Order: sequence, then C-alpha cells, then structure tokens
Amino acid sequence: MKLRIGIPKGSLQEATLQLFSQAGLPVYTDGRSYFAGTADPDIDCMLIRAQEMARYVEHGAIDAGLTGLDWIVESGLEVVTVSDLIYAKRSRGKVRWVLAVPEDAPFQRAEDLAKCTIATELVSVTRNYFSKKNVEVRVEFSWGATEVKPPLLADAIVEVTETGSSLKANRLRILETVLESNTQVIANKSSYADCGKRRKIENLVLMLRGAMEAQGRVGLMLNVRKENLAAVLAVLPALKKPTVSTLSDDHWLALNTVIEESAAWGLIPRLKEAQAQGIVEYPLNKVVM
Repeated sequence: MKLRIGIPKGSLQEATLQLFSQAGLPVYTDGRSYFAGTADPDIDCMLIRAQEMARYVEHGAIDAGLTGLDWIVESGLEVVTVSDLIYAKRSRGKVRWVLAVPEDAPFQRAEDLAKCTIATELVSVTRNYFSKKNVEVRVEFSWGATEVKPPLLADAIVEVTETGSSLKANRLRILETVLESNTQVIANKSSYADCGKRRKIENLVLMLRGAMEAQGRVGLMLNVRKENLAAVLAVLPALKKPTVSTLSDDHWLALNTVIEESAAWGLIPRLKEAQAQGIVEYPLNKVVM
C-alpha cells in the first residue's frame, strides 16, 4: 500500500529534504524530475509548489503533503491538518505575511489605504483582511519581485517575511501583520480515514517532529558521587528531569539528560565545579517527546 507524500518545491524544499533525512527517511531526488523515492519502499514523494499542495491533497492525487498554513487558507479547500511543523527557510520559527508601504509614504494603518492598489501573491487572504476592516482596495496578484513594486506599480504590498530584512533593503515599512503562518502536514480525508495510510502518516509526523526536537540540542552524560548530586542538579537543566541511575560502585550515580547545544559552553565547566566527572556531550538525531 503505497503512500504518496508531497514535498514543497521552492523555498522550503531544501529545509524539508534535510528534515526528512534527519528523521531517517532520506528522499532521493533527481533535478530533472518531480518524482522522488525514499528509503521506505512504501513511501514515494512528489515535488509540488507549496501554493498548489492543498489542491492536490484535497483531490487525492497525493495522500499527504507539507505546506504552509497560508496556502491552505488561501486555497479555501478542505483537508485534514495532521500536525504543525514549526520551521521555515532559514529558521525554526513562524513567518508573517505583512502589509508594507514605502518608508516615506503617509500611510500609518490599513484604513489609510482606501482606494489604493495592493500587490500580493496571497490574494484571497488579503481581500478578506481588508473586507473585515471595511476598507475598499484593489488587490492585484503579484507574480514575484513584490518588494520592488511600491510606489510605481502598487501603493502597498502584502508579503511574507521571516526577519523583515528584505523589506528594509527595499525601503519598505511594515504597517500590520495580515497572517502568521507555519508549515503543516496535511492529509486527504479519504487517505486519513484509511487505517493503514493513517498509521503511516502519523508515524512520519512522529519521526519528523522527533528530528525537529533534536535540532539545536545535545545529550549529556556524567557521573557524580551521591553526596554531590544536589549540587549537580542545581545547575543541570533538562527537558523534564534528568535520568539518574546507579553504578556498580554504590557511592556513584550516572546522569543522562538533554540540553540546548548553546548552553553546553557555560554549563560543562559549572558541572565540573559541582564535582561531576566523566562528562560526555553527544549529538542527537531525534528527541521523541
């Protein structure tokens, strides 16, 4: 029973392929083909633009796919949201679709743009946004390079951003956030109702989330004498609580925990001062919560 998964082609493609590989399911792509195999013979992939993913999932051409909440809302189609996966092109955070105008424009809020032209790729969402504010505007679809359109080709834009640096570079000023978005795993209703396919989709999500939880984290093992345990625990962070186990020598304990990789630099010397010994830092592939 084959499962066909949609991989977002474009800005999210590389980050998604890396995530699949870290999850233990490398995707084998060919630069000339939109079809891809995986290490699991029961799972095939297709490279599909994120903007079109919900359509093909809803139609059943693919069983499940990864795309942004923004494009799901824009499509207006009915699909099953299986899980959020908070990652973007450059970071592990969400992205924002923002209303932006030229730095020297007089506009200060959305209501100031009545009768103006707004350029965006997110047409339906933008129209609904202004409609709810009872502001009449003309929304035009932008085929790309949206940041360069104000003020000659449009009065304002609604554009996606992670950091805002591209908007600043094009001398644009953010007025409001129109929509906050993140990557989601979505599924076809019929496929998700099938017990076998649903189990495969949920197992995939489990492993992808485990790989994401491991990013930026490392494991830490160390030994400590029983009388020094309290001092070590006082400086040792953990996802919940560190695992503590006894050693062959009754006077010693072994601790195992997970920490943020960036914390290791300052933490390990403090653990050594608290009389911890045999400290080992090791990389993580997955952390399944």
